Amino acid sequence: MPSAVTPSRRSRETSFDDEEIASSNAASSAAKRARLNINGHAMPSSQNLRLPNGHIADDNDVLQEETLHPRRSKSKHQPGSIVRVKLANFVTYTAVEFLPGPSLNMVIGPNGTGKSTLVCAICLGLGWGPQHLGRAKDVSEYVKHGEQEANIEVELAADPKRHRRNPVIKCNIKRENNKSTFSIDGKPSNKKAVIDLCKSFTIQIDNLCQFLPQDKVVEFAAMTPVELLRSTQRAVAPQEMLDMHDELKQHRQKQKSIQAKVEADHDALQNLENRQRMQADDVQRMREREVIKERVRLLEASRPFAEYREAKARHVEAAQRRDAVRKELKGLEDDVEPSLRAVNAKQTYHQQVHTASKERKKAVQDAETNADKIDRKLKTLHERKGELEGDVEAEKTAGKESRKEIARLEQNVVRLKKQIEEPHPDMDISDFNERIREKGREIDGARGKIVELKRKLDDLNYQGKQKEQRVLQAQRDLENLASQAGQQESKLKSASFDTFRAWEWIKQNQGEFEKHVFGPPIVECSVTDLDYVDQLETLLQKTQMLTITCQTKNDFKKLSSILHDRLRLAEINLQHMDGALNEFQPPIERHELARYGLSGWALDYMTGPEPVMAMLCANARLERAGLGNRDTTPEQFELLQNGPIDNWVTKKSAYRITRRREYGPSATSTNVRDVRKAQVWTNQPVDLRAKHDLQENIDGWQGEVVTMREESDGAKRAIQQLQSTARGSEEQANALKVEKARRQKIMTDIRALPSRLQQEEKKLTNARQSIAEVRQRLQAIADKEDQLTRERAETALMYVAAVEALQQRHGELYEAEIMLIEANSDVAYLIEKNASIKQLLSSKRQEVEQRASETKALLVDARRIIQKIEVIKQNADEALLQHFQNLDREQTREQLEDEISSEKARLELMHESNDRGVIKDFEQRERRILQLRERLEEMRDELGEAEERLSGIRERWEPELDRLVGLISKSFGENMKEIGCAGEVGVAKEEDFENWAIRILVNESEPLTPLDSHRQSGGERAVSTIFYLMSLQSLTRSPFRVVDEINQGMDPRNERLVHRRMVGIACGSPAALDGADGVKGAFESFNSAGTLLGDGEDDGEDAHMNGTNASAAMNGHGGGSQYFLITPKLLPSLTYARGMRVLCIASGERMPEEANKVDFRRAVEMARGLRRELAVR
Repeated sequence: MPSAVTPSRRSRETSFDDEEIASSNAASSAAKRARLNINGHAMPSSQNLRLPNGHIADDNDVLQEETLHPRRSKSKHQPGSIVRVKLANFVTYTAVEFLPGPSLNMVIGPNGTGKSTLVCAICLGLGWGPQHLGRAKDVSEYVKHGEQEANIEVELAADPKRHRRNPVIKCNIKRENNKSTFSIDGKPSNKKAVIDLCKSFTIQIDNLCQFLPQDKVVEFAAMTPVELLRSTQRAVAPQEMLDMHDELKQHRQKQKSIQAKVEADHDALQNLENRQRMQADDVQRMREREVIKERVRLLEASRPFAEYREAKARHVEAAQRRDAVRKELKGLEDDVEPSLRAVNAKQTYHQQVHTASKERKKAVQDAETNADKIDRKLKTLHERKGELEGDVEAEKTAGKESRKEIARLEQNVVRLKKQIEEPHPDMDISDFNERIREKGREIDGARGKIVELKRKLDDLNYQGKQKEQRVLQAQRDLENLASQAGQQESKLKSASFDTFRAWEWIKQNQGEFEKHVFGPPIVECSVTDLDYVDQLETLLQKTQMLTITCQTKNDFKKLSSILHDRLRLAEINLQHMDGALNEFQPPIERHELARYGLSGWALDYMTGPEPVMAMLCANARLERAGLGNRDTTPEQFELLQNGPIDNWVTKKSAYRITRRREYGPSATSTNVRDVRKAQVWTNQPVDLRAKHDLQENIDGWQGEVVTMREESDGAKRAIQQLQSTARGSEEQANALKVEKARRQKIMTDIRALPSRLQQEEKKLTNARQSIAEVRQRLQAIADKEDQLTRERAETALMYVAAVEALQQRHGELYEAEIMLIEANSDVAYLIEKNASIKQLLSSKRQEVEQRASETKALLVDARRIIQKIEVIKQNADEALLQHFQNLDREQTREQLEDEISSEKARLELMHESNDRGVIKDFEQRERRILQLRERLEEMRDELGEAEERLSGIRERWEPELDRLVGLISKSFGENMKEIGCAGEVGVAKEEDFENWAIRILVNESEPLTPLDSHRQSGGERAVSTIFYLMSLQSLTRSPFRVVDEINQGMDPRNERLVHRRMVGIACGSPAALDGADGVKGAFESFNSAGTLLGDGEDDGEDAHMNGTNASAAMNGHGGGSQYFLITPKLLPSLTYARGMRVLCIASGERMPEEANKVDFRRAVEMARGLRRELAVR
C-alpha cells in the first residue's frame, strides 16, 4: 500500500524492525531519528549543505552529512579490495562515507540502523543486480523515501601493474524509470564494463562463498553439495578449473549420449536382422503372387483399346447409313422443285410489301415529330413577344420617375444657391470647452475621493468579517471544549497543527473525493476500556495516530497534491488503505490468551471506522498485539517467548520479540520498554485557562467589530454626498456639451453648402442623362419586336407545310397496308395447296438429321474412349506402356475378358497374406539394416575419441581439485579442532561429473558424519559454515569477502571461538591476537549505548572517533584478504587484533542532539582506566 509521510523534524518514535526499503514501510523510516555525522555534530539549520545533486539545503531541510574520519592504516589494501564507499539518499542514509580496513571489518549496530545497507551498496555499486541480495526486486526501491535518486560511489584498491590510481565506480539510481547509470573514474560507462572491471579483480558478488548477504544466508545453508563444489571452485580455483569441470560435464554427457545411441542402434540392428530371416520365405511367395497381380493389372488396363475398336466399327456403319438417306433427300427435292418455285415467289413479294409498309410507318412518325417541333417554336416566339411588351412598360415607368427626380433636384439647387448668398452668424465654441473641462475636473475629484472611501470601506468590511469569523471560531472552540469530539480535535491541533489544518479542510471538502476520507485515529477512534489506554498508546507511534486514511489510490494522489502543493503543509501523514479489516486475523483465539497472562488483543479495546482500524492493523499490528493488566510471570514469559505472540504490553512494560528462524528456534532477541502515560484518549477536565483566553478574545474582537461598523457608516455617508455633487457637475457638463454640439452642427452645415450644391447639380445632370438612355432602350425594344414578328410569320408558314406533308404520308401508309393484306391472302392459298409436298420433304429431312445425330454420337463415343486411352498412357508406368505396344490388334473384347478371368482364377488359388505391406516393409527393413551398420561404425569411432578427450581433461583437473580440497580440508580440520571438534572436507566422486560434490564431515568425536539438517542443529551448521568459509581464506582469489549476520543462532561458546579464529585468519598469525587484551570489554561497556567505539591503539592521538552514525576503529596490521562481518550483536570481551577495523553504526532516540556532548574516545580511555584499577585491586 502506498504511503506518503513527511518526517517530523525531531521525531522520538521507536522502531523495533530491521531496516527495510523506504517504500515498503515509509512510516517506520520516518519515525527513525535523524542521523548525525561522525564527529557527533548535527548539521546546524543555519548552515547550508550542498547535496549530491548540486542543490543547497535551506533552514527547513533535515539533512545530515555522515562521514567517517579514521586514521590511515599501516597495511595496504589488496588489489580489488574496497577502500571507500560513499552513499547519498540510499535506503536509510542521507549521506555517509565508509572507509573499511584492508583486513577484518566488523560492522556492528542495533537492528534497523543500516548495517545491511552497506552490503546492498557494495552489490549494486559494483554492477550486480538486486536479485543477489534477496530483498527488493527493483533498484528504485533502494532510493531513500522522499528522494528521486540515490548515488553510490565505491573506490577499489588499484593493481599497480594495471592502474596508476584507485578505480572509482559511481552508480546513480533513478526512482522514476527504475534505471541505474554508471561511470568509471568520472567517465560514463555501462553495467557490463563495470562488471568486467570487477571480474578482472576476481570479484564474484554472485558467489555465496564470497558474498553472503543477510537475506541469502538461508539460501547458502540450503545449497546442495554439488552447488557448493562449483561455488568453491569459483572462489579458490582459477577459471581454467571451472572451464575444465564444465568440459568434463559436457564430454561426459556427450559420451553417455553416444553410448546410449550405440546400445539402442545395436539392439535395433539385431531385431531387424531376426525379423528379416523369419519373413524371407513368405516374401518369396508373395512376390510370385505380385507377378500374377501385375499381369491382371495390365490386362484390365487394356480394356479401353478393345472398346475403341468396337466403337470405331459402329461409327463406320452409321456413317454409311447417313450418306444413303442424304442421297434420297436430294432426289426428292429435285422432283418437287417446280411446284415450290411459285410459293417462293409469292413469299418474296409478300416480304417486299411488308418492308414498304414498315418504312411508310416510319415516315409518318418523322412527319409528326417535325410538325410538333415547329409548333413548340411558335409557342416560344409568342412568349418572347410578351416579355418585350413587359420591358417597354418598365422603361416607361422608369422615365416617369426620372422626370420627377429632375424637378426635385432643380428645386434643391435653387434653394442651396439662395442659402450660400445669405449672411451667417458668428459661432465661437472655445468658451464651451473650458467650461466643460472645469466640470470634468470637479467630477474626477469627487470620483477619486469616492474610490478611496470605497477602498477603505472594503478594508473595514473585510477586517470586520475576519473578526466575526474569529469570534464564531472561538465560540465553536469554546463549545468544543465541553464535548469529547472537540477535546480530541484540540489534542490533534496541539499534536500537529498541520494535520489539524488538513483535517479541517477535508471535512469541508469531502465531496471532492471518490470515497470518504477518514481523519487521524486521534479524532476517528476511541478506547472502549480506559484501563488499557496506556498500553494502547504505547503500542501506537505518533505518526500512526496522526495518519489520514484514503480508501482509493486516486483520492490518495489528489489529497497528497492538495495538502503539499496547494496548502503547503509539511508534517502530514497519508496512507491508502483498500484492504478489509477481516483480513487481519490474530495468531490464536482470544480465549487462549489467558494461559499467557493476557486479557485480549489490542484490536478488541479500540473502535473506529473499519478503514482506519485496518490501517492501524497494517502498521501497528493491533490484531497480533496482546494486552494484559498485570505483569507476566517467568513461566508466562517463557510461553510467550516460544509461542506465536511476538508483541504484548502489560501494565508497566511493552515487550517485542524478534525471531530469526533461519538460525534456529533459539535465535531470538527481546526488546522491553516502559509503558508511557496516555495523552490522547483520556477524559481530562476542561482547561479553564484556555476557556478564559477564548472568552477574552471573543470580547475584544466583538468591540473591534462595533468600531469598524461605525467607521463604515461614516464612510458610506461621505460617499453618498460626493456622489450627489458629482451628479450635479455631470448634469451641467452634459448641458454644455449639448449646446456645443448644436453650434458645431450649424457651423458644419454652413461649411458643407458649396459641396452639397455641387453634389445636387451632379445628380441633376445624371438624371437628365438617364432620360436619354430610357429613350434609347425603348427604341432597341421596338427593333426586337419587329424582328420577332418576322420570325413568327416564317415559322407559321413552315408549320402549314409540315401539316400537309403529314397528310400525304398517311395516304401512302394506307395504300401499303391494303397491298400487304392482299399478299397475305395469296401466300396462304399457295401454302395450303402444297402442304403434302412439304410434309414429305420434312419427313425425309428429319430422317437425315436422325442418321447424322446417330453418327455424331458414335464418333463422340469413340473420341471419348481415345481420350481415356491417352489419360491411361500419360499415367502408365514403363511396364504398362510396353504392354500396350505388344497388344494383339485382332483380340476382341470377349477374348480379353476371358484371359482376365483365367489369370484371376490362378490368383485365387494362391494364399494371400493379411499384411499388404509385407514386401515393402521387408525392403525398407533391408535398407535400414545397411544404414544402422554404417552408423554403428561411425559412433564407435566417435565414442573412442570422446573417451580419450575425457581422460585427458580429467588427468589435469582431478589431481588439482584433490589438492585444493585437501588444503581446504586441512584448514577446516584445524579450525574445528580449535573448538574441540573434528572435521574434514572431501570430494564425493560419481560416474557423472555433474554429481561430483563437496562432502563436509563433522563431529565432536569419531566417526565423522556428513553435515546436514538431519544430524546437526542450526548453531552447529552455522559454525561449520563459517569455518568452511574461513578455510577458503588462505586459498581465496577474491579481494574481499562479505558475511552478514552468520553468527545468529550460535551459542556464546561457539560464537566466541569462531570469532577468535576469524580474527586470527583475517588479521594474521595467532600471535597478532596477544596485544588485543587491552580493548576486551569495551564492547560490553559501550555497545548497549549504541555508540561508536575507539580503536585498539593507546597512543593518545585524536582519531576523531566521536559520532552517532558510522565510525571506524582500526590499526595497521592485516592478514588475508579483506573481510566484512556484519552483526547486530556481539558477546562481551571478544578477541580484538590490530588488523581489525570496527565500523559501529548507531542510531536511536537516546543519542544526544548535540554531538559535542559525547566523546567516545574519552569513554574508552575511562573504561581502560577502570579495568587497570580493578586489576590493581
